[in-house]
Amino acid sequence: MFDLKLSYVTGKFGLILFSIVFIAGCNNINNPGMNRIGEQIINEVIEKLEADHGQDHAGRIRRGVEQVAALWQDDDGDPEAFRNFCTDNFISDSDELDLVFDRLANNFEYLYGYMNRISLELNRPIHEDVGPLHAIDRMFGAFSPQAHITDDMFRNRIAFFITLNFPFYSLDEKNNMGDQWDERQWGFVRLGDYFSSRVPPALLQQYSNASSQTGMYIAEYNIYAGHLVNDQGETLFPEEMKLLSHWNIRDEIKSNYGQPFGQDKQEMLYRVMLRIINQDIPARVINNDNYTWNPFTNEVWTDGQSVDAEPEGGVRYAHLSNMFSALKEMDPYHPGMDNFIKRSFERGMEIPQQEVEDLFREYVSSPLVKEVAGIISRRLGRDLRPYDIWYDGFKARSSISEEDLDRITKSRYPDAEAMNRDLARMLIDLGFESDTAQYIADRIDVDAARGSGHAWRASMRGMPSHLRTRIAADGMDYKGYNIAIHEFGHNVEQTISVYMVDNYFINGIPNTAFTEALAFMFQARDLELLGIEEQDPMKEHLDILDFFWNNYEMMGVSLVDMNVWKWMYDNPGASAGELQEAVTEIAIDIWNDYFAPVFGESDVPLLAIYSHMIQNPLYLSNYPYGRLIMFQLEEYLQERDFAEEVLRIFSLGQLTPMHWMERAVGQQISNQPMFNAVEKAVQALK
Repeated sequence: MFDLKLSYVTGKFGLILFSIVFIAGCNNINNPGMNRIGEQIINEVIEKLEADHGQDHAGRIRRGVEQVAALWQDDDGDPEAFRNFCTDNFISDSDELDLVFDRLANNFEYLYGYMNRISLELNRPIHEDVGPLHAIDRMFGAFSPQAHITDDMFRNRIAFFITLNFPFYSLDEKNNMGDQWDERQWGFVRLGDYFSSRVPPALLQQYSNASSQTGMYIAEYNIYAGHLVNDQGETLFPEEMKLLSHWNIRDEIKSNYGQPFGQDKQEMLYRVMLRIINQDIPARVINNDNYTWNPFTNEVWTDGQSVDAEPEGGVRYAHLSNMFSALKEMDPYHPGMDNFIKRSFERGMEIPQQEVEDLFREYVSSPLVKEVAGIISRRLGRDLRPYDIWYDGFKARSSISEEDLDRITKSRYPDAEAMNRDLARMLIDLGFESDTAQYIADRIDVDAARGSGHAWRASMRGMPSHLRTRIAADGMDYKGYNIAIHEFGHNVEQTISVYMVDNYFINGIPNTAFTEALAFMFQARDLELLGIEEQDPMKEHLDILDFFWNNYEMMGVSLVDMNVWKWMYDNPGASAGELQEAVTEIAIDIWNDYFAPVFGESDVPLLAIYSHMIQNPLYLSNYPYGRLIMFQLEEYLQERDFAEEVLRIFSLGQLTPMHWMERAVGQQISNQPMFNAVEKAVQALK
């Protein structure tokens, strides 16, 4: 795609600049409104700037001019306007470039920080349990205050100014050269990422609408478990139990290992999941406690009378189709990244999609999976069932009843403010100095969530991040607490990586897998933070098997997610019904390849249940990838101070994954450390 020409030019910051013919991969796309600045004009501008500023800046000049040309549109001006803009605005003086960088860092932090705050406030009724949703809440939830920022910056030429002076570097270039860059140099390069595409505001707003509607659909997809009955007409769950799909349904399956009637409950919830995937779930039982439903026979009653069980009928996949359509319409406006799969992996995760998929397929096809499955089957005293992908019996807490844990968490956290007051104490228990613990805790707010829970990142210093989890009227149950500790890990990362990095443009982490890593590390310590000691001498081995089995499941759902997106791009005109068939077939194919040989049952579509696949396109890969990172971090931290290293590692900033891992733990992401640990654990349990 790119014609790479080496131009070893070293300026004040020691950057080895590669001249990249950026427009070679850009001008062939169908980008409406694009002004095809001719090669002759581009070369004339480059020659003029080289003559004015010297050959020491030749690499950056060529890169910046070509990238500006690739983004220049008809209404930005004629070729002469392009020529004048470039010759008038290129900066060669290093002190001036420093000054501009610092001004941009200050202005962008305020601009994007306050835009993030506006979005947070407008979305509070959607994400927080503050009463019934009104139509006006949905309207504001679909509104994107940031939709026009990028377009406005191109119109007033701020974007062109940045592109000219802080040009974009490809992933390969970042990986090849990043070991020579310090934090400020990385800031220069990250600034260049800001305007590598030019999506019309109408398309951004269109996606915001689709995303908001899908988010509300998922946030209100509750199943009233206390209104489920089996073939004998028996209810198995508490009357008031309400489970959000898929999160709470999955967690309820996990919580019933070793519990009275546990397998009966699991079988019932498994049938609920299959009904959701197949979309023959009766529409009237979704988020509605006026009906009784038998998920085995699919019969529905109200007041003892049988009623029509009209199925939901594809709504789930219509939302997925709408998300795909909104994102696909942006494709022509992303030079060199002309599909969402590329953007998610090479631009978002900064790891090629095929590399991630190959890593996952290597993991799920490991012969260790069958060995661990055999251990689980022996512990259960039965053959595995498909829902045992969520087996939770390796955890020491599986011997502690859910009811006892609920009593503890509800007593300690009757409301969000109670947890808010306890955050600093938890950090101190994890080894943070008291002043550091208080500093971080003061920058996190806890809210009662309408959905399952999430962490909302702050985008500027001075603003808190938000921890959200479900809190019932009688307090936070253990499921809500467990989620809250996971989100707390996100918030700690968010605070460190915003407040403790070298400069604004490297705030954050390489990709969301890295914040998931710390979230999982916190979540694994949830009982420790309740003061519950685990005495099992096999705990270390059991934890490794639990981790390994969880990642096996998550890699399965991630492979489904990735391959569904490949199918949608291969079949862009598919109807929601055709998409539903494809998702089911892909889920079954992945199951048959990697799960049926382990579970002994074929043609199971269970891996299609995750709500992320509908609501958060191509996000799922971050979880298993994050767990691999978490394992390597935990291994690295074994002989080191947890708090001290967390502060060091998560203040590295937004490097690429390759360089972050090298600076954090001195090695790259691999399945092998996990495989080695599992082999030892399996031997220990024989």
